[in-house]
Amino acid sequence: MTGTQQRDTPDVPRPESLADLLGGRRGAVDATLPPVAFTAGWLLADRSVTAGVVAALAVGAAVAGWRLRRGDRPRSVLIGLLAVCVAAIVVARTGRAEDFFLLQLLANAASALVWAVSIVVRWPLLGVVVGAALGQRGRWRRDRALLRAYARGSWVWTATYVLRVLVFLPLYLGGQVVALTAARVGLTWPLVAAALAVSWAVVRRSLPAGHPGLRHPSEGPIATPGG
Repeated sequence: MTGTQQRDTPDVPRPESLADLLGGRRGAVDATLPPVAFTAGWLLADRSVTAGVVAALAVGAAVAGWRLRRGDRPRSVLIGLLAVCVAAIVVARTGRAEDFFLLQLLANAASALVWAVSIVVRWPLLGVVVGAALGQRGRWRRDRALLRAYARGSWVWTATYVLRVLVFLPLYLGGQVVALTAARVGLTWPLVAAALAVSWAVVRRSLPAGHPGLRHPSEGPIATPGG
């Protein structure tokens, strides 16, 4: 029994791998530590934007170095560090501490739009990401049931970006730097974890009984935006 279980284990899809692709725990470190460092430096230095920027850049560089030593992909590490640098440049130019979070606000608004459009054109991003993780490329789109399930699951991810915008925007307009930091932390990994669980549940419930599963999409004509 034990030997059979050990042989079968590699064939079971693991949500952890998908969590990494969609911004898992390591991505959450990138997303939360620099903003926390910025706000801490800003407060400790009597609301000095310069001190906040220095603290954020120092922590961002430290996180990047730590991730590289752990063997993370250099491209993803550099993207995370670049985001911190851009946020630092923006706030250094404007002198307004809340502008450190402007890039995050705009990125979430853009992400909500991209995810929604991907569903409308029948290339739901959840299917794109899962298909890439499973080495399926576009084969999953030949399975209409799977395509429909991924579209429904993608709405869950669209909702997470919309939620962030709805929370971040009034805080940003009100200059609530500490509240923005708390929202950034609370709406990063916890929200991603919830979205993973809910979207997988939606996908599974959307598939008809007897469907072979995500790893075995059925063959058929490729779906088109008007089909």
